Amino acid sequence: MIRRRPLRTLLILIMLLLAAWAWLNRAHLQAFPGIIGAYSAKEYCSCRYVSQQPADYCLGYVEQYVPLSDLFDDVEHKRVTARGLGSSQTAQWLGARQGCQLLPLAAPLP
Repeated sequence: MIRRRPLRTLLILIMLLLAAWAWLNRAHLQAFPGIIGAYSAKEYCSCRYVSQQPADYCLGYVEQYVPLSDLFDDVEHKRVTARGLGSSQTAQWLGARQGCQLLPLAAPLP
């Protein structure tokens, strides 16, 4: 069978290796969607409220290869919510000495 269809056999072997790799790294792959939103919310909050940069600059600063579905900047409460890959994370500015901090997942969204 290998001699008749070497391309198909190679493709099946690659698929099996990818499935094994995904199984071994399943915890990391499950955490990935949350990391995108958390990174974007925290970095945007720090850029905007700690470094006091303009909003357009900070949007470009947190731009990534994995697109965000939404980035909400609550200027009144100095809170940033980023949504990407089905996960939503919020960071809030605590003060000049503390900077920005990610809020727990159970926190109410704006």
